[in-house]
Amino acid sequence: MKNNLLYYERKYWVNNKYIVGLDEVGRGAWAGPIVVAGCILPKNYKNNEINDSKKLSRKKREKLFDQIKKDAIATLIYFIDAPDVDKFNPKNASILGMEYICNNILPKPSMAFVDAEQLKKTKVKTLSIVHGDSKSISIAAASILAKVTRDRYMEQMDNKYPGYYFTRHKGYGTMVHLNQLYKYGPIKNFHRFSYRSIKEVMNKLALKRT
Repeated sequence: MKNNLLYYERKYWVNNKYIVGLDEVGRGAWAGPIVVAGCILPKNYKNNEINDSKKLSRKKREKLFDQIKKDAIATLIYFIDAPDVDKFNPKNASILGMEYICNNILPKPSMAFVDAEQLKKTKVKTLSIVHGDSKSISIAAASILAKVTRDRYMEQMDNKYPGYYFTRHKGYGTMVHLNQLYKYGPIKNFHRFSYRSIKEVMNKLALKRT
């Protein structure tokens, strides 16, 4: 493991028994939830394989997901569904999810490491780390939990909505996804109707019907 993944932990573990790492996945997707994860690792925890989930293969993420769940003192996953993403906007919805985890994960942490966000509705002291998922093992672990959880959920939704190929694109903006949207239309309460791309699809489908 690169030393920078433990830099913040080594600095703050000295005075904090429980530090929760927070990260989210799915903010840019057109469909499905934003998934926020929190992870409290034991003091002086090491795992040379943990890294930013985006830098890991699916097989590696799945393996690490199980290991993190086994080793962590506590983990908590929070879903923000599409209607609430539309209501609050993706950034604010993610922050609300992180605040929820800070306020509800047990044992209660004395500090939170957050990937480039500022939390206000929590009494837990927070440290915002830009590109935190590649600089903090706690945030990286949370990113893996969030990514694997969301991918698995979207694959389940593929069974519910087989025409959209959610297993292939996980709700993100791809040509395959776009083509199926024009074929079947966006799904109520599952696609994010505040997003420009979905609005454009809706407008074009409306024009076709006139």
